[in-house]
Amino acid sequence: MASIREHHGKYQARYYDPTGRQRTKSFARKSDARAFLAAVETDKRRGEWIDPRLAAVPFDDWAWQHFESKHNLRASTRATDRSFLTNHVIPAFTRSPIGRITPLDVQGWINGLVEQRLAPKTVKHCYRVFAGIMASAVEARLIVESPCHAIALPRIPRTEQRFLAADEVERLAASVGPMHAPLVYSAVYLGCRWGELVGLKREHLDLLRRKAHIVGTLEEVGGKVRWVPETKTNSSRRSLSIPPFLCDLLARHLRDAPETEFVFSTATGAPLRRSSFREAIWLPAVSRAGLGPLRFHDLRHTCAALLIANGAHSKEVQVRLGHSSITTTMNVYGHLLPSLDEQLTSGLERTYREARREANVDQMWTKAPAEVVALPVASSAHTL
Repeated sequence: MASIREHHGKYQARYYDPTGRQRTKSFARKSDARAFLAAVETDKRRGEWIDPRLAAVPFDDWAWQHFESKHNLRASTRATDRSFLTNHVIPAFTRSPIGRITPLDVQGWINGLVEQRLAPKTVKHCYRVFAGIMASAVEARLIVESPCHAIALPRIPRTEQRFLAADEVERLAASVGPMHAPLVYSAVYLGCRWGELVGLKREHLDLLRRKAHIVGTLEEVGGKVRWVPETKTNSSRRSLSIPPFLCDLLARHLRDAPETEFVFSTATGAPLRRSSFREAIWLPAVSRAGLGPLRFHDLRHTCAALLIANGAHSKEVQVRLGHSSITTTMNVYGHLLPSLDEQLTSGLERTYREARREANVDQMWTKAPAEVVALPVASSAHTL
């Protein structure tokens, strides 16, 4: 049973926790002690009681414990999360008791990151890492609820995707040179991500069946390059049909390229690195073609635009690009679909006229007066 007693000039609230252990807490006023005990009994009935000692765990201790327990992260994601945790999350809360971090503290931290002129996307990533730590603290019953409620985050400005026209793709391919032109064409006409393309192994390219099997990626972590047998999402693991022209181009490329396990490599056969390729090959080629500014990822956007222009359904675009859901596809490329409205309207008009002509409907409509047919009048014996 809970009780209150005077003890050294204060009011000591005594109660038993769900494990049967007696606990105490002192208050200057008796009314505060009563309110505390009432709240404790309510939490116990609801199964929401939290051991107050656990709420005193230092934030950084729990943050590292949570991070080390996440074994399902890809190496690149793990490295990024560790960087944000080390540089932006832990320095803000360090040894603070995890149960004393309030929404006001969290908002102040976010505001500080914004004032440091961190990119909105970086701020949101830091917040995601922090929110995951606090959510795990709730699950472990260190705290009753997460302080991540109604936190105002910076808005990520929507940037317009860059879409190349088919003739611009030709200019870019010519500018980048014969060694890397097949890489450009593959990005445009297969719609793969950078890591998927530079990680495409020869054994996963079936030119006889015109198929490219995307089953892994090339990752750069800590300055080292390694191939991992996994893709960004489960949906990214896919088999893509290769246009005949690209099959011919890739066949010639593989004949002339250095002997290596990957389809695309440097002139010496080493794996392609994003940063070195960008500086030495990509930017000069874009400049020569007069297409700047242009990212390699914009070639993937170009693939989506070409698919939609050729009448592809959004579901087909999703499968081709390896998006995890059609929502992602619509959010990124949905604004391209209205451009098909006129084409679809013309198609509906054509369908109507062809159906009308085949059914000879025009002969059924005449200007002759309709014939009136008199019906027999029912006898009174049968009237209702």
